[in-house]
Amino acid sequence: MTLVVIAMLAGGAWWLVQRNQAPGAGPAGQGGFPFGPGGGGGGGVTVGAAVAQQGALPVVVDALGTVTPPATATLVPQVSGVLTEVLFTEGQMVKKGQVLARIDVRPYEQALAQARGQLARDQAQLTQAQLTLSRYRTLLEQDSIARQDVDTQAALVKQLQGVVDSDDASVRAAQLNVGYATIHAPISGRIGLRAVDPGNLVGSTSTGGIATITQIAPIDVVFSVPQERVGAVLAAQKAGRLPVQALDQGRTKTLAEGDFLTLDNQVNTATGTVRAKARFANADQGLFPGQFVNARLQLGQDEGVLVPVTAVRTGPQGDYVYVIDAEGTAHVRAVVRGLASAEQVLVTQGLQPGERVVTEGGDRVKDGGKVQLPQAQAQQAGPGQGPAGRRQGQGNAAAR
Repeated sequence: MTLVVIAMLAGGAWWLVQRNQAPGAGPAGQGGFPFGPGGGGGGGVTVGAAVAQQGALPVVVDALGTVTPPATATLVPQVSGVLTEVLFTEGQMVKKGQVLARIDVRPYEQALAQARGQLARDQAQLTQAQLTLSRYRTLLEQDSIARQDVDTQAALVKQLQGVVDSDDASVRAAQLNVGYATIHAPISGRIGLRAVDPGNLVGSTSTGGIATITQIAPIDVVFSVPQERVGAVLAAQKAGRLPVQALDQGRTKTLAEGDFLTLDNQVNTATGTVRAKARFANADQGLFPGQFVNARLQLGQDEGVLVPVTAVRTGPQGDYVYVIDAEGTAHVRAVVRGLASAEQVLVTQGLQPGERVVTEGGDRVKDGGKVQLPQAQAQQAGPGQGPAGRRQGQGNAAAR
């Protein structure tokens, strides 16, 4: 009995071997194995591909920036008094020299009148002393008066002249105080919220002042440049204008475009960066003081061969790509990558424009292995070769 079972097993194994070796026989011939004779995978691994193209990528410095007004002024009165009028609306745009508020000016007008009266009195005394000095000098020529009296009168004239000069300065100071009672806008810009209401006592020691004016057009963005890029920035600045973009937090929308202005004069040793400033016209007021933006400084562009980011891979020997030749064979090619964007990589060495590289499915590709593009596979399949076509062919065979 045992011999019979062994003989049956040996015969079954021989039959299976002969069946698999027969052309078109068994599951492989029916497409049951993907890479068997007559199977659908005979053309190689299906991959995505792209053609390398000659092009350029911009050399940029991306950094987080803060919108900073070029000038900010706080309306702090230069004289003390009761705030009688506020002539601005919170948030409005004001121009330099515009009247914004008034303080009760009456005490300062009185001080001005008193100073003018004092000046007039002392000027009269000076005039009288000068006339007396003139008479004394005439008498001295006639030898009718002592020289000591002439000298004393001359000294009195100089003394009164000093008093008059002091009175004149007091008048000018009183006039300044009268002018300070009317508060003008020191710069043009947007005025903020009012901190003091009319009727309150204000002065030069008031905390926060009456309001704050911020210049918003033009406006600046301050950001940091890594210290290793400072040389490139200075060299590019000598070559001409450096454009700067202000992007939103997601780096998807351009808020404004401006020009690079300057670098700071020293490196921050804590961060290894140098502060930089760019200026924007901000005519549409798209940038707001204190706002955080992403600043993108363009230093120029580098040229080379462009391929999609997914085409360049990294292995133990460095960066490489799979290049597809005319026969559909993939070959490993070492490359040197340069700049990169979100979609493309600049290859500086190892690749020529027009060569086709694998972009998708590279993890299934081997050096020297066959590959097939999705469109080529679809063309080879043709009508009736897909699943629906096979079902149709099977139906016709059954009908026969």
